[in-house]
Amino acid sequence: MDPKYPRVELNDGHFMPVLGFGTYAPPEVPRNRVVEVTKLAIEAGFRHFDSAYIYNNEEQVGLAIRSKIADGSVKREDIFYTSKLWCTFHRPELVQSALESSLKKLQLDYVDFYLIHFPVALKPGEDLMPKDENGKVIFDTVDLCATWEAMEKCKEAGLAKSIGVSNFNRRQLEMILNKPGLKYKPVCNQVECHPYLNQSKLLDFCKSKDIVLVAHSALGTQRHEIWVDQNSPVLLEDPVLCALAKKHKRSPALIALRYQLQRGVVVLAKSYNEQRIRENMQVSEFQLSSADMKVLDVTLVNGLANSFLEEKCQMAFKCYLNIIKTEASMREG
Repeated sequence: MDPKYPRVELNDGHFMPVLGFGTYAPPEVPRNRVVEVTKLAIEAGFRHFDSAYIYNNEEQVGLAIRSKIADGSVKREDIFYTSKLWCTFHRPELVQSALESSLKKLQLDYVDFYLIHFPVALKPGEDLMPKDENGKVIFDTVDLCATWEAMEKCKEAGLAKSIGVSNFNRRQLEMILNKPGLKYKPVCNQVECHPYLNQSKLLDFCKSKDIVLVAHSALGTQRHEIWVDQNSPVLLEDPVLCALAKKHKRSPALIALRYQLQRGVVVLAKSYNEQRIRENMQVSEFQLSSADMKVLDVTLVNGLANSFLEEKCQMAFKCYLNIIKTEASMREG
């Protein structure tokens, strides 16, 4: 890893850049645009790239990374790449083959991070969103600890440098941490995290266990109508956030990203706009005061649900499946 990019040490001794680039794109974005934007992000200075099996873009992200390695812009060891195990592959015998499938698409020898995408198993098979005749999602019964043991084997095989989880609450993390014979504890937990949902209790717990919290949707939850009430406030339009942006002569997005870094949270910035991609790299060029942080910690969270992941994980997962189902239909159309 290039030392000029701020990194955090993980509990297994590896290092992760504190600012990452989220590669997810809705289906209306052409796949070749994924290649272009990932290259732009590397040129802008991003070295941490977050993707997943379900994003259906690993072939394009891999192509972009390999292209920038080939032209001498970066070395493989400069890039920190994250992939995720989808829910239909939770059975232990399917875990490594799922990772190998991602590696084949990427045409890379290993991923830096491999995460369990959701703490929920679905029926295995060709359909990534299996449903019964009534249109209801078909779940599978798989012990998370058994899935984790298969993840540990991926690490031991050298297919993943580090392993972790995503969208887990404290109880689900404790299941893994308290597992008899645990070889490697999760190095991270990637969850939705922003000033409207600051995950303070989960962050404190993760820090106490030397687990890094990684923030996705750091600029506010996705505004999909299935996912969120369209009358709910928009984070980047919040008057408090905008006032701090004006004070620091930065964009509201940069304030939201900087807030996470100063809390010790690794943050993923997602944009397909070249100007904003380059702007997001400025997050290390300024500091928020302790008063600024307190305003973001207290004022914005006041009156807003801040236990979403703890109490609503299953509901969120079902909403996510609905979104994926809608996007799959759009691709087919």
